[in-house]
Amino acid sequence: MQSRNFVPADQIRRLWKGMVISVQNICAEMGINMKIHESAEDYLETILILKERTGQVRSIDIATEMNYSKPSISVAMKKLRENGYIVVDKDGFITLTDAGYAIASNIYNRHRVLTAFFISLGVNEKTAAEDACKIEHDLSEETFEKIRQHAMREGGILESI
Repeated sequence: MQSRNFVPADQIRRLWKGMVISVQNICAEMGINMKIHESAEDYLETILILKERTGQVRSIDIATEMNYSKPSISVAMKKLRENGYIVVDKDGFITLTDAGYAIASNIYNRHRVLTAFFISLGVNEKTAAEDACKIEHDLSEETFEKIRQHAMREGGILESI
């Protein structure tokens, strides 16, 4: 069994705060408003997850993961490409731009924190993930930050993410 190294809570707080500030600074420097449609955030998050899982992403992978039709994904990818969130190479492989990555990682981190928090409350893992997905886009930064701080104070809640 592999041993786990745990990072002290104060170090996680500093890293998290630095990451949020970095995402906001990158977007501000690029003139990007991070407020985009929830569906676009879902596509970007899915691209990030698939990239981490498999190392490469194509439209068909997104369609399969999200259980959407290939034509729907094609339309969405065109919009994301036109808005500068993704790049599609000649072989059809999709890569997040810096702006796309900033948005995707922000949403994915929210999802993971909220899921872990709900599980700590006794919600089963499947329901916790589904509920996190429903609110990760709409929760204010202030409320999310308070949930995150509470989870960190409780110790152990965020260690699994």
